[in-house]
Amino acid sequence: MAENTAKVRIGIIGCGGIANGKHLPALSRQKRASIVAFCDIIEERAKKAALKYGTEDARVYTDYKELLKDKSIEVVHVLTPNRSHSFITVAALEAGKHVMCEKPMAINAEEAKKMLDASKKTGKKLTIGYQNRHRADSLYAKMEVTNNALGEIYFAKATALRRRAVPTWGVFLNEYEQGGGPLIDIGTHALDLTLWCMDNFSPAYCVGTTYKKLGNVFPSGNDWGDWKKEDFTVEDSAFGFIVMENGATVLLESSWALNILDAREAVTTLCGTAGGLDMNDGVRLNGIRNGRQFVLKPNLAAGGAAFYDGAANELPEDREARLWLDAVTLDKTPFVTPEQAYCVSRILDGIYVSAKTGKPFYFV
Repeated sequence: MAENTAKVRIGIIGCGGIANGKHLPALSRQKRASIVAFCDIIEERAKKAALKYGTEDARVYTDYKELLKDKSIEVVHVLTPNRSHSFITVAALEAGKHVMCEKPMAINAEEAKKMLDASKKTGKKLTIGYQNRHRADSLYAKMEVTNNALGEIYFAKATALRRRAVPTWGVFLNEYEQGGGPLIDIGTHALDLTLWCMDNFSPAYCVGTTYKKLGNVFPSGNDWGDWKKEDFTVEDSAFGFIVMENGATVLLESSWALNILDAREAVTTLCGTAGGLDMNDGVRLNGIRNGRQFVLKPNLAAGGAAFYDGAANELPEDREARLWLDAVTLDKTPFVTPEQAYCVSRILDGIYVSAKTGKPFYFV
């Protein structure tokens, strides 16, 4: 098959940490990407990003509505705080753009549904930046599940636990801008990865708890230093017990600051009728063979594995960008669909509601 080299004209809305840390470097390594517009409420950030990653004639904006008027822009990346994901994405879709929106899909499920509906109405593609699906260990785990190595998966854990690593930059601690703390920030990655590996996006009910136990304890011993007490308006830990429609159970663990030594982020544990899988030190499979217990640990550093669609050393963010451009230029279904991301948002909402009410939350 001939390589698709058609240039895709891309506009970036939000030129902060996630733009410069993931999307812009990854897009700059894609021959098909032409980044022609940059928007940020802080003009200097947009100018700086344009100079480093943009075309020679790249335009700079402080109002995303002005960027969306450019009919030549085919794709928009929405890389702003959670609160604005929904209305910017909907406006971009209605302006005829395909949209990559950073995770979580929106500040809550109601806003996420607006994005899903707009994508269906306009016929434009929408995807969400759950790049952890693109890791080598994630792809290998998915292949084992697809090959039915685990059988029926009826119990799973979605884990995103930090010992003392509260993000002190940006608006991560601001409930108004973000909608929550570690649950919506890193728990969302672990939950998406787990549901995707299980191929199960049908929740029945959940029970949730949230805590703010270490958010006001100083000195914090935090990896990135202390924060101002008045700025910390979200939880520091959140946990969920989720029952799926088929009876499977998912435990979701998320924290920025927990007194725990086994700190691991965006990993899953899957337990099925034929075997199990975890992501402790790569991927480990366990089961019974010839009446004996066994553990298998594949070497994910070796290249050429059939499950890996791309170069052996391809970064997760590069694979995310490449497959997204494939979806746009070849009219393929995005690797992360808006329906899947909407389910993640629904569950996050359910956990927050359950934690607030002290009652189970049932999905209608």
